[in-house]
Amino acid sequence: MDIVNCSRCGGIYVKNPVRDICDRCYREEEEAYEKVSKYLKKRENRTASMLQVVQDTGVSEELILKFIKKGRIKLVQFPNLAYPCEKCGNPIQTGRLCSKCVNDFKNELEIFEREEQRKKEMEEKRAYYAVNEKYRKRQ
Repeated sequence: MDIVNCSRCGGIYVKNPVRDICDRCYREEEEAYEKVSKYLKKRENRTASMLQVVQDTGVSEELILKFIKKGRIKLVQFPNLAYPCEKCGNPIQTGRLCSKCVNDFKNELEIFEREEQRKKEMEEKRAYYAVNEKYRKRQ
């Protein structure tokens, strides 16, 4: 049984493998989730932006983003809700990176792979010439 500090309030609690917060903070987060969930279930709030949800519910953007990232809030139903791309910060609704950053990453990877292939070919040519030079000297 490990005793650790709550990552949210700093209080001491018995470590739980499922969550990194104490029971009191967990209950507070669950109440906040219920508040956000009820708010978003109302038809007139389905097009609310993140700022509107934060202002109308009093729940922090950070906590709402946590609910989204854990899959508790599905953005498919809420077109104006988004979270930041982990690389550039632009708003996205799926994944960890926006499409521009994904494309940039793919392009960088392709360049790297081409460069590695070129290096490999150069090494093979050097090895061939070195072997070939040894062969000529023997004759």
